[in-house]
Amino acid sequence: MSKTEFKETNIQISGMTCAACANRIEKGLNKLEGVEKANVNFALENSTIKYDPKITNLIDFQERIEKLGYGVITEKADFTISGMTCAACANRIEKVIKKDPGVLNVNVNLALETASVVYNPSDITVQGIIDKINKLGYGAKVKDEENQKTSDHRLKEIENQKGKFLFSLILSFPLLWAMVSHFSFTSFIYLPEMFMNPWMQFLLATPVQFIVGKQFYIGAFKALRNKSANMDVLVALGTSAAYFYSLYMSIKEWGSHSVELYYETSAVLITLIILGKLFEAKAKGRSSEAIKKLMGLQAKTAIVVRDGIEREILLEEVKVGDIVYVKPGEKIPVDGEIVDGNSALDESMLTGESIPVDKSIGDFVTGATINKNGFLKIKAKKVGRDTVLSQIIKVVEEAQGSKAPIQRLADQISGVFVPIVVGIAVITFLIWFIWINPGEFSVALEKLIAVLVIACPCALGLATPTSIMAGSGRAAEYGILFKGGEHLETTQKITTVLLDKTGTVTNGKPVLTDVLVEKSINEEEFLYLIGSAEKRSEHPLAEALVTGIQERGIQLGELDEFEAIPGYGIKAIIQSKEVLVGTRKLMSVNNIDAPLAIPIMEKLENIGKTVMLVSINGQYAGLVAVADTIKESSKNAISRLIEMGLEVIMITGDNERTAKNIAEQAGIKNVIAEVLPDGKANEVKKLQQLGKKVAMVGDGINDAPALAMADIGMAIGTGTDVAMEAADITLIRGDLNSIADAIFMSKKTIRNIKQNLFWAFAYNAIGVPIAAMGFLAPWVAGAAMAFSSVSVVLNALRLQRVKLDHLK
Repeated sequence: MSKTEFKETNIQISGMTCAACANRIEKGLNKLEGVEKANVNFALENSTIKYDPKITNLIDFQERIEKLGYGVITEKADFTISGMTCAACANRIEKVIKKDPGVLNVNVNLALETASVVYNPSDITVQGIIDKINKLGYGAKVKDEENQKTSDHRLKEIENQKGKFLFSLILSFPLLWAMVSHFSFTSFIYLPEMFMNPWMQFLLATPVQFIVGKQFYIGAFKALRNKSANMDVLVALGTSAAYFYSLYMSIKEWGSHSVELYYETSAVLITLIILGKLFEAKAKGRSSEAIKKLMGLQAKTAIVVRDGIEREILLEEVKVGDIVYVKPGEKIPVDGEIVDGNSALDESMLTGESIPVDKSIGDFVTGATINKNGFLKIKAKKVGRDTVLSQIIKVVEEAQGSKAPIQRLADQISGVFVPIVVGIAVITFLIWFIWINPGEFSVALEKLIAVLVIACPCALGLATPTSIMAGSGRAAEYGILFKGGEHLETTQKITTVLLDKTGTVTNGKPVLTDVLVEKSINEEEFLYLIGSAEKRSEHPLAEALVTGIQERGIQLGELDEFEAIPGYGIKAIIQSKEVLVGTRKLMSVNNIDAPLAIPIMEKLENIGKTVMLVSINGQYAGLVAVADTIKESSKNAISRLIEMGLEVIMITGDNERTAKNIAEQAGIKNVIAEVLPDGKANEVKKLQQLGKKVAMVGDGINDAPALAMADIGMAIGTGTDVAMEAADITLIRGDLNSIADAIFMSKKTIRNIKQNLFWAFAYNAIGVPIAAMGFLAPWVAGAAMAFSSVSVVLNALRLQRVKLDHLK
């Protein structure tokens, strides 16, 4: 039986007003056949859906979401098509484009030679559609390209709410003025007589109630039609009760100006709620600043050579294999390999290191890094969504859209919250109308409205996702990529950190550390001969020797002869001199005696170094040693972890002697050495069985099983793709300080979520009884309700200002 291959898509949703909406859409999507898991995020206003494309598709999701009363935000692109000759051509293009899971609708017009495509930008790009059409043998270009730039729907939402608020404010102000003038302490305020007229108040309140407040009626109708309730139901019930009671009294007491009316209550409530929505929309826009910053790092265009002509094109049009020209001071547009030129690159956006890195022919470069001083020709290897930066953006987006387990409680409560509040409001009305103020309908109605309005589930729904968005976004700015909200929550529970040695605690590649030369030999000539000999060898230790010697400013020469002797070393002839570099065995086989070198050699080996003996023309000449050195930041980073109360253990496949030496240099007391690759996962399991929450930190393919087994797997970003795929967190900078930073950000974020949840619960627990007891006027309740949502979002945004001490 073949394994099901699930796809994942991200759909932007409009029309959600509170967490209850998100829960309803989530339940509806999860009920669809073929959907493995759907997760709806109220704060991000989107849904991540994992599904079987053989059973269901994007159109089904759109239909289900729209049936539930919400909208799906898609993008539309119009293309000019060339090469079509008949209706069959148009049908063929339509069929092929429609097959893409990211496309919702296609309309190809043969007469106008155009195509209109409605698509989900999460699944396919404009360039992807163009490539598909081109593959079919037709030409495609974006029609009116300048007008095709889709504006951010969130900006539209802000402008929409701003317009509604100003319109509502202008009409509500005279009503508020009329209400305030009733108080004895405001008797000095002049009020034109016409504003006391019930029908003037009716004329002012009606547009607010049914034009500005239309969104609440629509939302309430959709919710009730689907046998659920949300914030819109509460607002629609509360304001309608005030408005229609006032209308009833206006008709009943025709001509009287002294009748008690509540037009100002409904109008001011709607105005305040719209103001709250405006603040909320602005704040939610700020919570995805990290994504905007990351996207801002990308180059917008690239200079490529096509058909022998140098031309500047949009970044999306660059293809794998293109030769890209990059001038000094420009951003590298794509991931690729240098085929001509050399330069220093500023890679601080990836590594955090401000010192430029020298790059030359054959070196790999990453998109969005900056070319400092040389002209480069780069062969594009990864473009579009495959680049490192695009992958980073994708991880951050997925993390911001995911749920933390702590959110489940809020989801469960918000699902039953509205019906309970409506019940409390009705009971409040009856108590006031029957017992407290018998027969006083208007007084009881006021209390009912206050209860309905103050009990808004928005704060509850925003409490967790806004914190996760802000926390994971801020962490990404420091090079820490959480793959999901659950990992963000689990990280703060870690008790034990298991560190791989090579490439994690250490730099991962050996360097030349010691040079000991016999007195009769010139050191510079000694190193010249070794470097020239080892230049031909492919052994990693040879690379360390050559690099170390060249860094000392020694130019290497050409060889007359070269022979690699596996397990022993190398033999070379340079300028008629025979040079041997290798093990004791190599010296012994060639009858070269070096008794004084053996004790020194053993001493160096005891502290984890690899030693090579050297002979020149049959005489022992000296020795060189290489070792994998610990990263500069490792000692300080491990000290920070220990200070945080964490148990730190180093695990390695290396021999115990070398492992203990490295551990001692780094300040690690516990070492597990000589562990086979599959044994690392078993060691993680053993620690978990002792009740420890384990974070495994590694960078190699052999670490992947342990990374997957651990409670939290952290992959060093300078390591392999396999390790990063298996991990829950990627530490882009390769600095072990990022481990402590990740735990710190996790703790900060979870504390922030708890503050938000406490505020949201406490607000309703305190507010509803106060409103029921009659201590809150409805308009005050409305203002408090709007403030609760805004305060939760603003508290979450504090995470965007978190600073890491060691980076200050």
